[in-house]
Amino acid sequence: MNPNLNALVAAAFVCGLAHSTAQAGEANTGLVKRGAQLAAYGGCIDCHTPFKLGPNGPEKDMARGLSGHPAELVLPPPPKVDGAWNWSGSASNTAFFGPWGTSYASNLTPDRETGIGTWSEKEFIRAMRTGTHLGAGRPIMPPMPWRSVGSLPDKELRALFAYLKAQAPVKNKVPDYLPPASTTGQSVDGKTAG
Repeated sequence: MNPNLNALVAAAFVCGLAHSTAQAGEANTGLVKRGAQLAAYGGCIDCHTPFKLGPNGPEKDMARGLSGHPAELVLPPPPKVDGAWNWSGSASNTAFFGPWGTSYASNLTPDRETGIGTWSEKEFIRAMRTGTHLGAGRPIMPPMPWRSVGSLPDKELRALFAYLKAQAPVKNKVPDYLPPASTTGQSVDGKTAG
């Protein structure tokens, strides 16, 4: 084959590859942007981003955006709830207590050790559809609206996942879910009930 023809074919291939890569980058940017809109509509930041004290009072700590309940924030036992008032939330808005037990907002950042960094898109979609961690583990507990999120079309869930994966990873090991005392024989503070 003619050396000039080889060079021309190689140049055409590289240009085509560069063009398709640019198109993929634009598509990914669009996907992330749509995911950001869905996260805003769904209020993901409301529960998955802790508060900090700002100049005008409590405000979301965006340096820890979507990192869930702060590992270092150890909470006292929740208040007693009964009757018409049957659940409560922590002042950080990242921990919740009710008939289901105590749940903590998960780390949704792409940190590989403490967040969703090792999750695949398929695992994320399955988790939102089934209400189980990684689509096969423990139940996702209230107040996470997984049924509402899971009702989104796959295209929208892919966008939400792309947005979450595009965030800065934040190392933050969220405490494990605590089931209600009635199923463990222990009170919420870890002491034996009764």
